Amino acid sequence: MTYVRPAAVAGLFYPGTSAELSQSVDALLGAVSTPRESVTPKALIVPHAGYIYSGPVAASAYATLRNAAGRIRRVVLLGPAHRVYVQGLVLPEADALETPLGNVRVDREALAAIPWVKRSAAAHLKEHSLEVQLPFLIRALGDFALVPLCVGDAAPEEVARTIEALWGGDETLVVVSSDLSHYLPYAVARALDGATAEAIVNLTEAPLQHEQACGATPVNGLLVVARKKGMRPEMLDLRSSGDTAGGRAEVVGYGAFAFYAAGSRETQRGGEEAHADAE
Repeated sequence: MTYVRPAAVAGLFYPGTSAELSQSVDALLGAVSTPRESVTPKALIVPHAGYIYSGPVAASAYATLRNAAGRIRRVVLLGPAHRVYVQGLVLPEADALETPLGNVRVDREALAAIPWVKRSAAAHLKEHSLEVQLPFLIRALGDFALVPLCVGDAAPEEVARTIEALWGGDETLVVVSSDLSHYLPYAVARALDGATAEAIVNLTEAPLQHEQACGATPVNGLLVVARKKGMRPEMLDLRSSGDTAGGRAEVVGYGAFAFYAAGSRETQRGGEEAHADAE
């Protein structure tokens, strides 16, 4: 019997009907100017709050996939476990994940490459960090298979080992779901998030802390792989809820980053220009 993990935050974090959700995601993607890179990134870091808050920033990452539909057939999606304590990384018990746009199947063949990863239905049941990425991925890629991983208490090397085992070729995309700072005054958050963004772009060897990013653990794992493979990161957007749909007394930070394979065409976008675009 096929088990489908039901959508937990449809109608809360994002629109709950197919028509409204498609329109919302397409509008967010359509508002992003054409990426300057002609190549498709191998990995992305994207935020995971409600679309009214982080949707525009997430869209800046997913817009880089405009020419990838039909080519990317597998997405390795990692996000922090917010509701249940998790030791290491865990897969769901489900065969597919429900969204208002249709079900996304779990890539059972890929799971053979990571036999050390256990399963936890409880960790995935109410987790939003993975779910909110699915409508964007569906609208950007069409049909694809998913390896959904909730990440808890794990060393960067443990996360990196799992990412590398699933790395594949051009058919595989790695997505790490993470917001940045939480509930700081606007100016304080802006400074901290700027430093975090700089650390990510510079492939820092000093692990990010959870005060910097709620998904610091999967981000740190991706950075281990990126350093090893000589990848080239680019910051696509950096804002907070104070810039999108909230007050500025306490904000949550959001960043979008793309990681390009070594040898891909050098971006013409400089760090200062990227920061200016984010303002």
